Amino acid sequence: MREHDEDPMMGRGEQAAPDVEPAGVPVGHAGARVDVAERRAWSVNGLIGLAVVLALVLGGAFSAMTVGWALAEERENPGGVILAVLLWFLASVLGSALTVVGPGETRVVQLFGRYIGTLRSDGLQMTLPLVTRRKVSVKVRNFETNELKVNDADGNPVNIAGIIVWQVADTAKAVFAVEEFTAFVAVQSEAALRHVASSHPYDNAAPGEESLRGSTDVVAKELAEEVAARIAIAGLEVVEARISSLAYAPEIAHAMLQRQQAAAVVAAREQIVEGAVSMVQGALRQLEMQDVVALDEERKAAMVSNLLVVLCGSSSATPVVNAGSLYT
Repeated sequence: MREHDEDPMMGRGEQAAPDVEPAGVPVGHAGARVDVAERRAWSVNGLIGLAVVLALVLGGAFSAMTVGWALAEERENPGGVILAVLLWFLASVLGSALTVVGPGETRVVQLFGRYIGTLRSDGLQMTLPLVTRRKVSVKVRNFETNELKVNDADGNPVNIAGIIVWQVADTAKAVFAVEEFTAFVAVQSEAALRHVASSHPYDNAAPGEESLRGSTDVVAKELAEEVAARIAIAGLEVVEARISSLAYAPEIAHAMLQRQQAAAVVAAREQIVEGAVSMVQGALRQLEMQDVVALDEERKAAMVSNLLVVLCGSSSATPVVNAGSLYT
């Protein structure tokens, strides 16, 4: 039995083109995700709720006292017992709805597993009873990636690390869309850093191209945009991204240092030669204008050669004075 049916219209040497998933469609599964967005949970001022709870407790205590008085008078008061138990039960149920929210914190509220909403107002709040509340911080956080070894656009291995400043924007997505949003940020930040670092050369960029060392602001902006796009599914946003460490890998660092030193020497020599030529031109021009000495073309060439040797040489020149012959 054949595993794949062949198309009778297809030639023997031709193969069927594989099915290609359109861009943006998850690979494998149909792509079912947790479709949830943050909304405001119902709440009232916690002081009002606390007053109601205290009133119920005091009412239950008063009912219990009436039962005690009835027993002292050898009378039965079953209604007082039931009322006291009921008031205390209501007080305990409403008391479970009280919660304290600190500044920079939220409470994600669930009722029997269903997402109800998020409490963002700080202070003592009273929401629905019999709910579970999960604390989620919306403060700005810092994350520094590990130092990664990545090949840049030229294939040179570099060590790079970055700092990602981020915060939770949608608490519902942060809690329900991903397993652990802090670990999600760490993994996605390192993946984005690898991609951005491999898209640029470390140094010596071509015209119109950005390098990792020479365009750190541009690279940091690209890193922030890519990390933000990757973690948006978790309801997170990037405040800022920066490159914290950047260097050649140790195995090529010495060779690259020699190349940088050679480039610096060449640039310095070019500047020295340019200055020396300008000085020689000025010297010849002044000699001709002031009629100090008359030089033919051969002597001019010799003078230019000597001046360039003196000006461009790396060591101090030793002058030789021709005093003429001592004997006639």
